[in-house]
Amino acid sequence: MGSSEQSKRAKEGTWPTIPESSPIKASSWAKRSGFRPKLSGEGSLDLEAGRQRENKEKEKVNEGKKNRDSDASVSNPPSVELPFPSLAVADDEFPSRHSHMKYELRDTPGLGTCCFRLLHFMARIYTVQVVMVICSYVSVPIGLYGFQHYLSILGSLILIPLVIIPAMGGTNEDTANVVCTVLFVSGLTTLLHTSFGSRLPLIQGPSFVYLAPALAIINSPEFVGLNQNSFRHIMKELQGAIIIGSVFQAFLGYSGLMTILVKLINPVVVSPTVAAVGLSFYSYGFPRVGSCVEIGAVQILLVVIFSLYLRKISFLGHRLFLIYAVPLGLAITWALAFLLTEAGVYNYKGCDVNVPASNIISDHCRQHLSRMKHCRVDTSHALRVSPWFRFPYPLQWGTPIFNWKMALIMCVVSIISSVDSVGSYHASSLLVASRPPTPGVLSRGIGLEGLSSVLAGLWGSGTGSTTLTENVHTIAVTKMGSRRAVELGACALIALSLIGKVGGFIASIPDVMVAALLCFMWGMLTALGLSNLRYSEAGSSRNIIIIGLSLFFSLSIPAYFQQYDVSLNSNLSVPSYFQPYIVASHGPIRTGSGGLNYVLNTLLSLHMVVAFLVAVILDNTVPGSQQERGVYVWSEAETARREPAVVKDYGLPFRVGRVFRWVKCIGL
Repeated sequence: MGSSEQSKRAKEGTWPTIPESSPIKASSWAKRSGFRPKLSGEGSLDLEAGRQRENKEKEKVNEGKKNRDSDASVSNPPSVELPFPSLAVADDEFPSRHSHMKYELRDTPGLGTCCFRLLHFMARIYTVQVVMVICSYVSVPIGLYGFQHYLSILGSLILIPLVIIPAMGGTNEDTANVVCTVLFVSGLTTLLHTSFGSRLPLIQGPSFVYLAPALAIINSPEFVGLNQNSFRHIMKELQGAIIIGSVFQAFLGYSGLMTILVKLINPVVVSPTVAAVGLSFYSYGFPRVGSCVEIGAVQILLVVIFSLYLRKISFLGHRLFLIYAVPLGLAITWALAFLLTEAGVYNYKGCDVNVPASNIISDHCRQHLSRMKHCRVDTSHALRVSPWFRFPYPLQWGTPIFNWKMALIMCVVSIISSVDSVGSYHASSLLVASRPPTPGVLSRGIGLEGLSSVLAGLWGSGTGSTTLTENVHTIAVTKMGSRRAVELGACALIALSLIGKVGGFIASIPDVMVAALLCFMWGMLTALGLSNLRYSEAGSSRNIIIIGLSLFFSLSIPAYFQQYDVSLNSNLSVPSYFQPYIVASHGPIRTGSGGLNYVLNTLLSLHMVVAFLVAVILDNTVPGSQQERGVYVWSEAETARREPAVVKDYGLPFRVGRVFRWVKCIGL
């Protein structure tokens, strides 16, 4: 037997035999890019050891859960032909899909699997497919897993409305209504994305990418003089900007332009861009915590202790402290603040927290007003005034107002949001799917994110809807990548959004606790952004310089714009932590067009925009190999169509894919 035949047999794996009429050439990531494991740090792939380890892990997983349908075996490629590097990392980091994930993309944990299998042989009939989907949802375990997924990223879903609505001048009741709207839109857009977008188990929601531009619009000079109904007026302006920016993002995806733009987007670009989103809010974080430091510090310490020191403690196979660090920390801190309030620690003789500050005459009460306002848990009446049932409906705040300069800002932000999603698509696919998505699937996902943000603008959630970066970390920690679980969790989220008291309860969270949680969330978001560097040569001097310059200028250039010609006595009505977002009124760019001044001064004061511009220019002009740059590898469309596992992972349901078969830029 020749050496060539032996090598061919050595490469035989679990993939089904491919007909000789349509052979697929070996085109691994390593061969195409000159992959050198010693430089990348990803580790080499040992054929026999890898195969034995994979089989052992499969046997262990199959004993503890129901198997997916009979076609699932095709989703396990041989280790030497993976189109991406192996992820041999620690068990609490982003793990390898085959050896660590409990439930993968098409798994249906729970009783629904039995029913799903009985009807599988009739899957080609449209009506039976509907029955199969409904049957697969009738399962208690899958519901618990889905709700766990959303509960673990609770902070990402609820904290943004708690920041922007008070900044608009909204009441506690307005905040409660917007929170319910956010939950409703998040559930609805997640169902759309998992069904007709990338089909990855990624939750759609109010991303922090939209927070800074939203605050910049809220603090525009034309809104300074608004006294009555300022919330509704600003919200309508914000809705109009989000809708136009979202239409641009939808066009970017469905027109195929995203397949061109994605060639410029690599880990060296994604990392500083996402990291700059978290770093940009340092002026809001601890300065707000300092208004009641004993409560805020306890909140931060609890979340840090749960997520780091107690992260390996498990109950019934679940790392509760790691998964639920945010909700557990919030509940304990709330209980502590409630006990201190009831014990009278924040009661001061002759002082009433409900009296406006302008009417307080006593110096004693003025001195303690801040502590009474920020430390007590009974100052908000949102829970009491919220109705038990409220259905969020489109245009509930009025007809959106379209302003071209604000819309142009949101168009640029939609590009940043797309860059963020590209990294999330790639990272999540390595965890749960058989292969990374094709460029067509990626474009389809970005296009649907644009349509989802249009819905968010129509409903008036205050921000656009996009893939939550924290979701990738949640998948890695919970080891739950089931699409069905995420979809059922989205249904539960929609049901909760109809209960007005849920929004009222969330709206009554003291702002000190909100700021403390945001310190943790923004820090984790920064780290998640930088974690994209693991796909590149992080030790390369080229990449070190590009990342360093991108991060430094993302902080320094906006600081120049924010501090330019600022008078100490100006804008006294704007709190100090919102001062960085009023740059449109005093920025250094002063042309003959006031609208152009507004757009340029605002955009260059946004940290993520500067980080993206610096990174994308340097990464695409400085020479570097594909391995050094860590170029994202996407599945080839022609190869994906011949692999049943990839078709099942990313193919559109209910024969919808046939409608778009002629549109190659958004197909499989």
